[in-house]
Amino acid sequence: MASIASLRIGIATNLGTISGLRTSSTGFIPDNVNPPYAIVAPSTVDYHKSFSTGGLNTYNFTVTVVVGRVSERTSQASLDAYCSPTGTASIKVAVESDRTLGGNAYDCVVTGMRNYGSITIAENTYLAAEFDLVVQAN
Repeated sequence: MASIASLRIGIATNLGTISGLRTSSTGFIPDNVNPPYAIVAPSTVDYHKSFSTGGLNTYNFTVTVVVGRVSERTSQASLDAYCSPTGTASIKVAVESDRTLGGNAYDCVVTGMRNYGSITIAENTYLAAEFDLVVQAN
């Protein structure tokens, strides 16, 4: 049976395949970030999708990708590359590179990107985007 921690670590491991993108190897949410950084957090869980004890559960995660300060011109170019559905910096490609998350899930897909804009972390304003993931596991 998959745990939220093992799924979070699997997602972080997949994101670690993007050169230069930092993420926590334990998947924990940091107090501060050193961009570019990907924060992996669970958002919702739907239990008993197969109507049996220990059956299929749907885990929804949000990956927040934080790049440089909003005032830096290169930040937008970097974030655009992370938001692309293809390419070596694509969050979608990286997350879906091992859709079993190291054998902990049946499937993992990136369903969309939202909230492209500024975010404040520890009194600093950064450019960021959020990616929605759906993970099927038991």
